[in-house]
Amino acid sequence: MHAVTKPMPVPFLDLTTQYKELETEWLAAIRETGNRGSFVLGPHVQAFEKEFAEVVGVKHAIGVANGTDSLYLSLRALGIGPGDEVITTPFTFFASAETIDMVGATPVFADILPDSFCLDPASVRAKITARTKAILPVHIFGHPAEMGEIMEIARKHKLTVVEDCAQAFGATHNGKVVGAMGDAGSFSFYPTKVLGCYGDGGMITTNRDDLNEHIRRLRNHGASKPFIHVEIGMNSRLDEIQAALLRLKLKRIKADIAGRQQVAAEYTQRLAGSAVKTPSLPKNGTHAFNLYTVRIPKKRDAVRQALTDAQIGTSQCYPQGLHLQDVYKKLGYQPGSLPACEHASTETLSLPIYPGMPLGHIERVCEVLLTAVKGG
Repeated sequence: MHAVTKPMPVPFLDLTTQYKELETEWLAAIRETGNRGSFVLGPHVQAFEKEFAEVVGVKHAIGVANGTDSLYLSLRALGIGPGDEVITTPFTFFASAETIDMVGATPVFADILPDSFCLDPASVRAKITARTKAILPVHIFGHPAEMGEIMEIARKHKLTVVEDCAQAFGATHNGKVVGAMGDAGSFSFYPTKVLGCYGDGGMITTNRDDLNEHIRRLRNHGASKPFIHVEIGMNSRLDEIQAALLRLKLKRIKADIAGRQQVAAEYTQRLAGSAVKTPSLPKNGTHAFNLYTVRIPKKRDAVRQALTDAQIGTSQCYPQGLHLQDVYKKLGYQPGSLPACEHASTETLSLPIYPGMPLGHIERVCEVLLTAVKGG
């Protein structure tokens, strides 16, 4: 009798392999931090801010507690508040819009481009009113938004721009790294990100000295110096131990991004010619591939179930545009109002991707996926 071969499980994301590679160095950094006794806004945070700014190509980088805070603090420092409107995408994680509400402003949703899933500049233009104060583009899945056009729109209408770079660290557009083009760039170091820590963390980048000074004050209770407070701020500081880890990861980030791009290329080659629409590559930049998101017309849910049955992890980002979610019913959007976003929500599926993903796992994902798409 032949032994029954069990199917090879394929995780959506494997964070354990990289942890094992970094474990000795990271634990040494923890011991060093403990022996020094400096745990908040210490030398690792200061060094990481400097190193991060150099990689992105900006004057300033300010470490904060998480990616949501990085958006919120950027909007606050730019003076966005009650009565203002901020144009953003509905095809993104909730925090991109939530933080606009948190500062008292109103999110205005523009449609997306069907190939990149990023903001459509033409839709942005159509949404501008006298109350518009800012644009918040999201470099979704690692694909850079059309920042050339967006910045042109912003200059014409005297608007500020906050780049949501949570999923796109290292992606480029017209020779610039994301986070270096708007008034501020917002980054998340959530463990699943291109540059992720082992907990929560975030960063804000800017070339503006005034924003740098203001955000540093806001992240530390609005204090201009110890125990002297000039405004209401908050407690949002990047953890010293997480900064130590991120410094280690930053040294190898180019190789990690190249690893993601290699996995994406393997997928794209194997899925070519099928009914699966693979991700588009930027015409004037590079894709960081935080996620590898395909479009599967008509039968996405059945295909996802087939992958699940085969013990292959997937993610559905995003099942419903933010403009149609209950929390934003008050804004009055109706089904059909942002058709490119709504269509994408019925077809998109994110496949497993991470640096060092075994070729055998990629081949198995493609085998099961193609069989399911063909109806086998």
